[in-house]
Amino acid sequence: MSGQLVRCERHDSEQGSEFRIVDVVDELVPAVRKAAFVERGGHWSKSFPAGTPHLDRAWANFQRLIVPWLRQAADLDPVPWQEALDAVCHRLTGAGVDWWLTGSAALAVRGVAVTPGDLDLVVSAADARRVGDLLVDGLVEPVAPANWFCEWWGRAVLGARVEWVGGVGPAADQPEPSDFGLLAASQLQLLTWRGWRIRVPPLALQRAVSVRRGLHDRVRLIDGFAA
Repeated sequence: MSGQLVRCERHDSEQGSEFRIVDVVDELVPAVRKAAFVERGGHWSKSFPAGTPHLDRAWANFQRLIVPWLRQAADLDPVPWQEALDAVCHRLTGAGVDWWLTGSAALAVRGVAVTPGDLDLVVSAADARRVGDLLVDGLVEPVAPANWFCEWWGRAVLGARVEWVGGVGPAADQPEPSDFGLLAASQLQLLTWRGWRIRVPPLALQRAVSVRRGLHDRVRLIDGFAA
């Protein structure tokens, strides 16, 4: 049990590895579900194909970081997103990675009064695994193929959660445009935050997405900022 709050297990097979949460205190269960773990047989799991890079390092990080990760996701602890974003800028921009920022953090760097719960990055398919290399000290879900709207997915904890998708395809904008899809990528805006040049989706698109998701407080904050 990590800090007596979460108990984890790793199960390996010829097909790959499975990181399991087999026991968790009640106050963190909603955060586990929010993190998109698959629930089956009384445990929650994430699976990775055999040969996935950094599996052992990610497992060690997973055990070490699962409690602070879940406590932040459960809104029990503050999220140091600014420090995490500064680290992302240092590592990815400095390495020439093709990336941009979306989600609530893209609003926060504009100056909208939102408090991000994590950092959501969009990267090129070619750079997705390299991001895992660059963030390996906080990698909790190694970069693996995703049968989703993107080709790749990875997650790290650098104080705050950092999640990235690589190789986003047309499905991201179906049935309506998202703030992480190809339409957003074609309309990125460049702004300066703490001296870093960061690309973000158009504010109008993020507002439309927030309306669709029923995030009424966020819409009001966007409208107040844009007024």
